[in-house]
Amino acid sequence: MITKLDSVLLTQKKFIYHYKNMRWAKGRHETYLCFVVKRRDGPDSLSFDFGHLRNRAGLHVELLFLSHLGALCPGLWGCGPGGVQLCYSVTWFCSWSPCLDCSRRLAQFLSQTPNLKLRIFVSRLYFCDAEDSAEREGLRILKRAGVQLSVMSYKDYFYCWQTFVARRERGFKAWEDLHRNSVRLARKLNRILQPCETEDLRDAFALLGF
Repeated sequence: MITKLDSVLLTQKKFIYHYKNMRWAKGRHETYLCFVVKRRDGPDSLSFDFGHLRNRAGLHVELLFLSHLGALCPGLWGCGPGGVQLCYSVTWFCSWSPCLDCSRRLAQFLSQTPNLKLRIFVSRLYFCDAEDSAEREGLRILKRAGVQLSVMSYKDYFYCWQTFVARRERGFKAWEDLHRNSVRLARKLNRILQPCETEDLRDAFALLGF
């Protein structure tokens, strides 16, 4: 079963403007979040909802999404039919990566909802140029919380175009440098998250007595 909460799809122009992974994304102060929520109702039954959100005045889009969880994930904090706890898988496609405060609040929320798994694909990295950027630490916090973080590639843009955009049968056409910028950002994200892996190795060696 497929249920789409918002019947309004993104326009082609709006999607390309906000999700274009250009090196200097000036003027793009809004953050868009396209989401897919999957729930397994039984051994052979899978339902999902999808839609998109953008940040509102005073409320970042990541926290806005959490405010809709009651409708998107019924039974998340309780049990479904037959007393079985329902498990959810949520995937985000974000035009910007989360800020430090949103990362912290997401990590705290996920620690209280072990039956919800979150994957985040980002088009661009938010204020992550400086080595000591607070937003870099936010991404590491998310990784430690179990979030799968990735940079959007061509196939992710293609999926979003097919799913969230009013494309009128128009196929997705990659803009210039989409692949090059995606590879550059993916390498940058990997370097940002690398300290987590180093700390994990240190912990493992400590347990082994090295």
